[in-house]
Amino acid sequence: MFNNSKYGNLLTVILIIAIICIVIIIGLIGYNIYKKYYIEKGAEQAVAQFENLINDPNNVNSNNVKDEITGLDDDSDSSSSSAIQTKYKGFDVIGTIQIPKINLKYPILEDVTKKSLETSVVWLYGPGLNKVGNNVIIGHNYRNGTMFSNVKNLSSGNAIYITDLTGNKVKYVVYKIYRTSGDDASYMTRNTNNKKEISLSTCTDDSKARTIVLAREE
Repeated sequence: MFNNSKYGNLLTVILIIAIICIVIIIGLIGYNIYKKYYIEKGAEQAVAQFENLINDPNNVNSNNVKDEITGLDDDSDSSSSSAIQTKYKGFDVIGTIQIPKINLKYPILEDVTKKSLETSVVWLYGPGLNKVGNNVIIGHNYRNGTMFSNVKNLSSGNAIYITDLTGNKVKYVVYKIYRTSGDDASYMTRNTNNKKEISLSTCTDDSKARTIVLAREE
């Protein structure tokens, strides 16, 4: 009888632990889904807001200009300003990137920091967006569909659209995708033969290498 009681207590403890583990797993899955939605929705709204401000500034009341493009976390205050400042969550925005094939829309940030890379994709190197030469844009691969997680699914012929601060929107077409080591920077300084090109860079799913996407103006 004692053994049966002890066995029953052990099963109860195991059952409780199993339930706790299941609750934690469900909670983590729910949090990741919410985080993915929050990041993507906020970035998408920021892209739309950026392009509205750049392309049609008359839609903004000059006496009440928002100095932050904030997406879902609109905690900035509005103040009088004579110019439209483009920021996203405190970081300077220099343009936007849209890739229809993988449903990607993000503001491109100028400052390369740990925090900026956790916030959006970032311009790393080049003459300036939509200028002749090669511009490198980097983003995290969180393996959950956000940032540059899905650029590995692109293929030759896919379109990438870059909008800069002048409102100029340029279509680039992917012509090469490859993996390389983390210390290979040859794709950054390559000769573009006086063409406008972009390079997207992110880590591979196993974080042991980098995925590089090359695209040129159509």
